[in-house]
Formats: sequence, structure tokens, C-alpha cells
Amino acid sequence: MAPAPSLVAALGFVLGISGTALAQQRVAVPDARQLLIAAIDAPDGTARGILSGQLADAITERFKATTPIHIDVSTERRYAQDGCRRLKVSFWQDGVLLPGAPAPRRQTIDFGIDYCRDGMPPKSLKEAP
Repeated sequence: MAPAPSLVAALGFVLGISGTALAQQRVAVPDARQLLIAAIDAPDGTARGILSGQLADAITERFKATTPIHIDVSTERRYAQDGCRRLKVSFWQDGVLLPGAPAPRRQTIDFGIDYCRDGMPPKSLKEAP
């Protein structure tokens, strides 16, 4: 059963995030490509997921992390070429214990990528009007 809209709004207000962000669910994906395409196609230009599969399990186990590996994708720029965007991709995980670190903490990797629905880079970086 989904929480009442007023409860979602109140919780969002307390946490400082919108009800839409609270309601957005993360999709389990074996690699980030599915989320890149989802962000390109999304009206708000974003997609969120959790890395799944053997690689995700091995990374989580190796660093004794306390959460799954999260992936957040957002559109930074729309290119004139149909279906092509500049995307910001963030991988993050809580409770990561790096060798020699005194305590576990959140680790984040952010990068940008020029990407099209067909998996190729855009032919031109000319922005959409």
C-alpha cells in the first residue's frame, strides 16, 4: 500500500526533498546503459537505479559496504542530434571501507558522458535550440 500523498509531502518537507523524488523508485540494472537511455527519454531528464549482478555483489563484498551501489543519471545538455545528451552519471555506495581507512564512509564516482540512444557518442556537440 502506497503512503498517503499528504504523508509523502510531509516527509519530503522534513527531509528537504520533493514528494516526486521520494516516490521515484530505483530500478535494478546489471549495467548503467539502461539508465543512460532512460534519462535521455525521461521528461525530467533523470533516471535512478541500483547496480545488480555478480560485479555489484563482488564490489560490495570486497569493500564491506552497507548499501547497494546506487546510480543517478541526469541530463546536463541536450544536443541537436535526436536522442543525444550530455549526461552526468554518479555511482555511490554507503559504508565503504577502503584499505587503510579508519572507518567506512560514502564513496562516490561522478563523470560526464556524451551519449545517444544507440549507444554511440553524438556526431556533433551542437546544442539543441
